[in-house]
Amino acid sequence: MTEAKIPCSIPKERGAFDGLLVPFTARCLNASLDELDQVIETGLCEVNRYFGSDRVLLWEISEDEQRAQLTHYYAEAGAEPPASLLLDETLPYIFGKLRDLECLRVPRLQTLPREAMIDRPYLERTGIRSFMAIPLVVGGALRGVLSLASVKAERRWSDKNLFDIERIGAVLSGVLDRKRWHQLLERRVQFETLITDLSARLIETPAGEVDGQIEQALARVREFFEADRCALLGLRDDPEFCWVTHAAYARGIAPVSGDINLAELFPWSYERLVIQGKPTRISSIEDLPPEAVKERKSRLAMGFRSAMGVPLFLEGKVVALIMINNLQAERFWPEAYVSRLRLLGEICVNALQRRNAELALRENQVRLRAQLEEIEQLKQKIESENLYLREEASLLFEHRDIVAESNVMKAVLAQVEQVARTEATVLITGETGTGKELVARRIHSLSARKNHPMVTVNCASLPPTLIESELFGREKGAYTGAMTRMAGRFEIADGSTLFLDEIAELPLDVQSKLLRVIEQGTFERLGSARTIHVNVRIVAATNRELAQEVRRGAFRQDLFYRLNVFPITLPALRDRNQDIAPLVWAFIRQFEKKMGKQIESIPQRSMEALQHYAWPGNVRELRNVIEHAMIVTRDKSLRASAPTASGAENSENGGLDLAAAERKHILNALHKCGWRVTGQGGAAEALGLKRTTLQSKMKKLGIQRPSN
Repeated sequence: MTEAKIPCSIPKERGAFDGLLVPFTARCLNASLDELDQVIETGLCEVNRYFGSDRVLLWEISEDEQRAQLTHYYAEAGAEPPASLLLDETLPYIFGKLRDLECLRVPRLQTLPREAMIDRPYLERTGIRSFMAIPLVVGGALRGVLSLASVKAERRWSDKNLFDIERIGAVLSGVLDRKRWHQLLERRVQFETLITDLSARLIETPAGEVDGQIEQALARVREFFEADRCALLGLRDDPEFCWVTHAAYARGIAPVSGDINLAELFPWSYERLVIQGKPTRISSIEDLPPEAVKERKSRLAMGFRSAMGVPLFLEGKVVALIMINNLQAERFWPEAYVSRLRLLGEICVNALQRRNAELALRENQVRLRAQLEEIEQLKQKIESENLYLREEASLLFEHRDIVAESNVMKAVLAQVEQVARTEATVLITGETGTGKELVARRIHSLSARKNHPMVTVNCASLPPTLIESELFGREKGAYTGAMTRMAGRFEIADGSTLFLDEIAELPLDVQSKLLRVIEQGTFERLGSARTIHVNVRIVAATNRELAQEVRRGAFRQDLFYRLNVFPITLPALRDRNQDIAPLVWAFIRQFEKKMGKQIESIPQRSMEALQHYAWPGNVRELRNVIEHAMIVTRDKSLRASAPTASGAENSENGGLDLAAAERKHILNALHKCGWRVTGQGGAAEALGLKRTTLQSKMKKLGIQRPSN
């Protein structure tokens, strides 16, 4: 919006209208495009002086004639511009009349008809007492609105006033039409340049880079149209079904996966796009014809506000579609862009065909060699291993990031193998630091969902007030501070695995909603009544005894039974003594790369000390001890020692009173850190525990900060 603050130079005699109109018209005709806004500002100032009004406003109409944006404004010194810049939102009745090409003269607000009651509060709030408004029309098409307002006193606008302002409006109509065509031409040139550039790149792209180039092309098209989603959809052998082959999404918009039944969900679009091969342009739901009842329901349920679809042909047959969608706002889709989008889309399809042909050729060239190599590998396996050893080797290979020399850990990995390829819910229990998240990731990586990233939520790290929106998402304005729409972790994990760490920390009200998602696969975002369907596998973990939490009333019994379909209990490190040595060497190899050191040996005394320690902090504590030892070691022999305080207590108690050993270990760390729990140099960091985990243990063990 441009606010005119230019001094006027017009004769004081207000009757000399031609002294205003003729010079203003000449300036408009002679001005370059860059000078037009300046000329308009000067003209508004002169119009305000001539008509003796308090404010003059110029609104420009959008291409679809549904919106009116305030672009130029003049008022006497000290007057503030309107709070809203959209005429169609603030004054819908008045905008409707102007869109019907009616001129308005309102001497008093009381003269407005009953239908205009929706507009009066805004007029009264902004101090307008009288106004006159005219549509600016070119060839029957609305280009803008010019209005004059009186704030200081009521005023009756004469026929001569209307006639004069219409003459000014005729000049401004031409100016706005000139600006409109220049902007349209400039935007179309930009689009042509974009399409030409993208098409040239796709034609020259090597087969291995085609997918990346298509994704980039769709992203740039999405940005050009300011859309929420731009996707390339391939049609199945049964053309009623399609799937997203490539897509670009705006931030916060959830990706689409899986098959889409076009004929079932969008029958009107399916008929036009696939059967008739015609493009579709839907600026709003109201654009759909009356017979498209089912499609209207689907679009409302999925939140589609606007959409443009272009069919893509190969050898005379529709083989794919380009779809551009808007979920957050309505958009007008000019017809001029359809043919160029089709060109880009068909170049994408041809690039994919070329890529597939090249890949097929390469596969044919290497197929025989691959088959011979596979036969040789199988022969070597059969000769060198029996069935049991092959299973053991396979288990170790699949779980190469988990050390499992002990029988108890091998049993755990066998359970992981059993459940990973199913869709069963898994509950992982065990003490803090035993590697519950590592096991969850292994279950995911062995499952059919491994191609999607596993989504993790630590239920203890989020405040109770935010955990529900984090899991299930929220709509804009769902609560104070919810400034934007946000997809929850369940939506993000659709088609993948959701790992809920420290599940026992979930509030009871969220537990009930979680139970519904697990059983039915449905939920609603905060602030929305729309049901969302997801396909998510749940893996949960806790260091508490959930059955005891159920008896205490802190955890829902039905949710516990639903989570406990396949329980896996991780042993404490003290119960898998055989794994300590390989774990030590695994950590050494990790830290060697980071620290630039090389360790060749560990004194037997050091290794025995590590193996005889109770490790209340489990694998995480062992890792921290090794890291400390790596930092202080200066030669190629690692001298590591177990923490003395808890080690001594473990020896005194014969390793039986583990809770007491853990309590003393935590107290010792707290004393050393001056009772500082969190932050750098705090006890949580020293123990290698999360803040929430340490606070939970302190509460469980009755550890309280001394009063002095």
